[in-house]
Amino acid sequence: MRLAVLLGLCLALLGLPAAAAPQRIAVIDWGLTETLLALGVTPQAVAEVDGYRRWVAAPALPAEVQDLGLRTEPNLELLSQLAPELILITPQFENARAALERIAPVRSLTLFAPDSDPYLNAQRVTRELGQLFDRQAEAEALIRRVDEGLARTQRRLGDAQRPLYLVHFMDDRHVRVYGQHSLYQSVLARLGLRNAWTTPGSYWGFSNTGIERLIEQPDARLLYFRPLPLDAERQLANSALWQNLPMVRDGRVHALAEVWSFGALPSAERFARQLQRALPNETPP
Repeated sequence: MRLAVLLGLCLALLGLPAAAAPQRIAVIDWGLTETLLALGVTPQAVAEVDGYRRWVAAPALPAEVQDLGLRTEPNLELLSQLAPELILITPQFENARAALERIAPVRSLTLFAPDSDPYLNAQRVTRELGQLFDRQAEAEALIRRVDEGLARTQRRLGDAQRPLYLVHFMDDRHVRVYGQHSLYQSVLARLGLRNAWTTPGSYWGFSNTGIERLIEQPDARLLYFRPLPLDAERQLANSALWQNLPMVRDGRVHALAEVWSFGALPSAERFARQLQRALPNETPP
């Protein structure tokens, strides 16, 4: 980033125009996509457009954005026809770099990395994209807006909250539970909330486990993300194991709308809003 700033200053001193921001952008990662849209930059093409609209949803993806096919196997023929000026990826899609670089320059930005804070990563990536697309003011405004929104949510929730399990259901007996190094955990920490799941997880900050593990913190609340897998709701209603979990018996289970767990600042902001709607004011157990 500093190199780009110095280059711009040198060009200005020499009376030369700075390089124009790329206009035709292809994006493989949805976290980068939502950040670009939040900065007022519309990509030319995005991988798995329908998936973005289902799992990320906001900021909304304009109808004219082209679908590049799978994130893991983008449509190289279509991409070549679109002739983007720049292709944006994250390190998780580095395997495709060689093929993508035959079409256009590739820039990789890191939202998730081992032993790092996804929220801080998202702030850094926001600034990198702001610099790249001449949207520095918009980048700083987005960072400030999300920070201030989290601060307001923290004040409204207070610190007298039970610990929380955050899960996606895989089926009626298994969940993906989020812990350290997840985007959700980054937001919980900034809201002064405790995560009930302390077991180390994956690169992305989650563990796959049976629902019987949720009894390890019997006083916790359970927040689960919709949608549930097909028929899981009926199966849970008939499951003795599920019905006998303390948080289920005591009505401490809350549904949240889908929030992209591998996202950036817009996803963090949406998650905080979901928490504010779901969590009651309460006395600690």
